[in-house]
Amino acid sequence: VTQNDKSPSAKTHVAIGGIHNITIEYNAPSARGRKVEGGLIPYAQIYRMGADAATTMTTDGDIAIGDLKVPKGVHTLYLQASENGPWELVVNNQTKQWGTVYNKDQDLGRTAMKVTKLGSMVETFKITLAGKELSVEWGNTKATVPIKAE
Repeated sequence: VTQNDKSPSAKTHVAIGGIHNITIEYNAPSARGRKVEGGLIPYAQIYRMGADAATTMTTDGDIAIGDLKVPKGVHTLYLQASENGPWELVVNNQTKQWGTVYNKDQDLGRTAMKVTKLGSMVETFKITLAGKELSVEWGNTKATVPIKAE
């Protein structure tokens, strides 16, 4: 495997209301000519939200992501994509597992994400925490969900 074939580690961070810090750590795969929506991000099964080790979110205080209350601590993030409906962000309590290991019994919960079609293709998977929003961009899709301190 050459360096160009690897999915580099990435991190995004935001301070919410000056009181809570949220950090998401993940590995960012690139499409490299492959189909993203309905392919790399499957519609029929849970998506690992990145590559390699499971994507983790650490928060030093209680937050709300969409309508889901998330207690402080470390959680794992997954994505349930849909071809025609809203996408769901899945917050899971299992940590330190490989990204393809998903245990639904460990789910804290799910919240709907707003899906927008982008005008240009995003080659490399990207998670962003900015302002009061968590966003995921890849392929021709951007999925967003509001975040706030509790």
